[in-house]
Amino acid sequence: GLSCVLCFVWKGFMELMDHGIVSWENLSAVFIKKIASFVNATVLDASIQQVSLAILESMVLSSSSLFQQVKQEVTLERLLSQLQVTNQQIQTKAMALLMALLQTAGHADRQNIIHSSASVGDEMAHYLYVLQSVTLNHLEPRMRMPLDSYNQEQREILHGLRQAAFETESENSLSHERRRSLCAKEFKKLGFSNNSNPGQDLLRAPPGLLALDTMAHFASCYPDAYSRFVLENSSREDKHECPFARSSIQLTLILCEILSIGEPPSETGSDYHPIFFAQDQLLDELFCICIQLLNKTWKEMRATQEDFDKVMQVVREQITRTLSSKPTSLELFKNKVNALNYSEILKLRQTERLHLEETLAPPVLELKERLRPELLELIRQQRLNRLCQGTLFRKISSRRVDRLRLWHCRLSPNHKVLHFGDVEEDTETPTIESLQEKIPVADIKALLTGKDCPHMKEHKGKQTKEVLALAFSVTYDVEEYSLNFIASSRTDFCLWTDGLSVLLGRDMSSECMRSELETLLSMEIKLRLLDLENVPIPDSAPPVPKPPSNFNFCYDFSQAEQ
Repeated sequence: GLSCVLCFVWKGFMELMDHGIVSWENLSAVFIKKIASFVNATVLDASIQQVSLAILESMVLSSSSLFQQVKQEVTLERLLSQLQVTNQQIQTKAMALLMALLQTAGHADRQNIIHSSASVGDEMAHYLYVLQSVTLNHLEPRMRMPLDSYNQEQREILHGLRQAAFETESENSLSHERRRSLCAKEFKKLGFSNNSNPGQDLLRAPPGLLALDTMAHFASCYPDAYSRFVLENSSREDKHECPFARSSIQLTLILCEILSIGEPPSETGSDYHPIFFAQDQLLDELFCICIQLLNKTWKEMRATQEDFDKVMQVVREQITRTLSSKPTSLELFKNKVNALNYSEILKLRQTERLHLEETLAPPVLELKERLRPELLELIRQQRLNRLCQGTLFRKISSRRVDRLRLWHCRLSPNHKVLHFGDVEEDTETPTIESLQEKIPVADIKALLTGKDCPHMKEHKGKQTKEVLALAFSVTYDVEEYSLNFIASSRTDFCLWTDGLSVLLGRDMSSECMRSELETLLSMEIKLRLLDLENVPIPDSAPPVPKPPSNFNFCYDFSQAEQ
């Protein structure tokens, strides 16, 4: 019927256009709309759809203005749904049109075709994932194929890597033996573990010949970066150099695993990389960015040869974390991955570990705040008990003879009086009665530390940093009177300054107190959470259930006995 006639008309039209007498440019927008409507129609004769797709493909390939019109008329969803039909001819034509659109598109347009909207629907995401997966799997044969030492072409690529890094013109004039030893030396500098026969390093498949491809791509497309990498590392001491070849082989393998090369697309997968559609040789280009990143991370970690696997783990993490943020272009990927340096990775790991241990879950943080006051009280008590035991302090004096004189200070058991007095060098802890002098705690006005202490001001220029850090004083009665201490260790300094702060009704502020509080809190929380092993902690409290209809919970025994 009519559709048959229409089909022949279109075929005739195609034949005419193929002769190139009339330019595709002459076609009106109305005509393009009409053809597109046949493609977009759901119920239509297959042969018409087939020819319509072919006409649109020719239009797209002929000029960029027509490309823009066709792009507006035919949606990507529609094309992808036509890839699902059983009719193979339509499938092929739809694929051809899709590829024509992607090929003709400029960089920005290509991304618009793929990211037609900010959020891609599930079905669409699945198609894109399949397209990416199938395309990347073209690399699988290279990945599974080890290097063949008898293959002239592969050997030349290998030697090309060496020559690109170390341009030695006089090679030909050397004797065979000398040339071999020079080559071996250069292959060693390149980071091949088997320097006399570097092909051995590429027998491991995967990554097989892909590793050779990625290295060659880096050396030919980014010669400056390549020679900089090799020369910088060959000038470091042996232990600290980052081996280019060994790193490249391992990095290629990591990229193959991250991009799932060699794995058939899963039926439900939808996790595609937008960057894939913005870049032609994705693996090679990613490799060029990541091999330079690897060198940077190696330096940040101050790595040696033994740390090779550790560095590789960090690099893998840098790549996967960056790709999971779905960068849409190589430039974006490069900026993000370089910003994610080693110290950032460590911070992220730490935060995630805390989340894993659930110490950052809101209910746990709430519990932490509730526990804090009672644990602070525990530390306060410990400080006061420690002051009651007393401590030996050394005297500060301008005369050398007095250097080793000691004195003792302790708090009375009722926390009301500080007792102090000189002691002989080898005395055991003196009793409170034997200490001649005392100050009532009520008379203490202030606690001073470091530079503010009177005894630090008197001996200005003489005091070292160590002494300054351990000095503290209490002033009492009138301002002139002060009791001056120099603690024998940082711990004593913390204990006394905290203890005196408690006596004066102030907050403790030493770093010892902060770390002790953290330790006690984390121990206490771990103990409280022991019973919750593997029970997920919700972020918010569950709703309180409604009260029962009545509260008559009493059970009547007399009824039961009868």
